[in-house]
Formats: sequence, C-alpha cells, structure tokens
Amino acid sequence: MQHVISVLVDNEPGVLSRVSGLFSGRGFNIESLNVAETLDPTISRMTLVTRGNDQIIEQIIKQLNKLVNVIKVVDLTGSEYVEREMALIKVSAEATSRAEVLRIVDIFRGQVVDVSPKSYTLEITGNDKKIQAVIDLLAPIGILEIVRTGTVAIGRVKKEGSNSAAKRPKEPSE
Repeated sequence: MQHVISVLVDNEPGVLSRVSGLFSGRGFNIESLNVAETLDPTISRMTLVTRGNDQIIEQIIKQLNKLVNVIKVVDLTGSEYVEREMALIKVSAEATSRAEVLRIVDIFRGQVVDVSPKSYTLEITGNDKKIQAVIDLLAPIGILEIVRTGTVAIGRVKKEGSNSAAKRPKEPSE
C-alpha cells in the first residue's frame, strides 16, 4: 500500500542524505521525495511517498524518529490530507495539433508556460491520477520531455463534530 509520510527535520547539510540512506540501507524504495524550507528557515519539511504494509511503515517511522535531525514524523495515509503534484510537459505543437493541445490544457485547468514554433511547455497541477490522465492524452500528439515534482501533501484541519476524520476524502474532479 502507498503511504505519504511527512517529516519535519532540521534544515542542515546532510539530513537528506541520512534520511535517504535509512531507506536504501534497509531496502525500502522512495517513490517520491520533496524537501523545502518551512516558515521557520531552520526547519524543512520532507514529503516522502513509499510503499509497504503497516509493519514496514511502522518500522520506517520508528527508524526515522531515531535520526538526530528529525523533529516529527507523520504518516498522512489514513487521515485527511491534501496532496498535489506538478508536471511540466513539453509537447510537440505543430500547426495541426496546437488546437487539440490547448483544448486538453483547458480541460485539465493547466497553463501554457512557454511557446516555441514547434512546441508548447505545459504546467499541470493535481493528484497523480490527473497528471497521468493528461500524459495519456498528450502521448499520441508527441511528448518531448516531462519533469514532475512528485507528491507534496499537508494534513487537513479536523472539523469539530466530524466522525469522518479517519477517512481520506475523495479528490474533487479537477
């Protein structure tokens, strides 16, 4: 099962290396990894996506918590959270396909961020299923290059009196 894990760490050199080393040293794969400073410049947030059963994830969390520079570890899976990914997609845009590319971008609420005589560079933001749907539609037209951020996620604030805190809400249509 896929898990999204949020890790607050000291913003110091070598912390990313120690976290990634923990995963590789135990044979765990990181499917996606994002790291950036928080509002406090001395703290960074890592968003990791990995796969494993509950026992493996529990082991990963325990091992992460043992690292000196780790402040807090939260497995967002099973709780309410918002996740997004961004992709920049350079697609062939010959005169015959330009209108179709623009329709696809519009349907998925993306943006054209660069134009050349033979290509468009598109920005698409959403969950991984949305990104994959755009890629699937653009593939026959001719994708020249793709860059993806991977998942970033943040927990939702629990509503008072809500009994659905343990359920992850369905992603609204995008």
